[in-house]
Amino acid sequence: MRKEDCFYLGKIVSKYSFKGEVLVKIDTDEPELYDNMESVFVALRNNLVPFFIEKCRLHKSQLLRIDFEEVNSEDDADKIMGSELYLPLSFLPELNGNKFYFHEVIGFTVIDNVHGDIGTIQSINDTTSQALFEILKGDKQLLIPINDDIIKKVDRENKTIHVTTPEGLVDLYLS
Repeated sequence: MRKEDCFYLGKIVSKYSFKGEVLVKIDTDEPELYDNMESVFVALRNNLVPFFIEKCRLHKSQLLRIDFEEVNSEDDADKIMGSELYLPLSFLPELNGNKFYFHEVIGFTVIDNVHGDIGTIQSINDTTSQALFEILKGDKQLLIPINDDIIKKVDRENKTIHVTTPEGLVDLYLS
């Protein structure tokens, strides 16, 4: 399995017991979707390695307490401490309406209500306080904030996102 075919679920942040149980901080708005998993991919030395789960349950709000089949001691748990966990993209629940996963809109055309076609989404920058579409129009890159006030319609069938950008924003890039 390749990372490109998976989504980031979370990271092993601490040991829970001397029997090898670990706590995973998960990156999701719906943690309850991931209790009772049977397996995950653990990133070890630039490879995704399948790990089978004996028991998995929610622990507090954003933590999963996981007992892996092959992790039976503190030493075993130490070997995977800090590792990232991944699941295949097919495990993501389907979204509809104007909700979307960042990976699914790469390549979509962005249509502004004033300027029309303002380019194609090349990537999403989510390292800033406000996630941004990184859009390429010819040789120019545009950065458009991702928020409900700007996004008016996500059209999966036609691979377009319709937006109403703040006045002057697109002009900054295309002038």
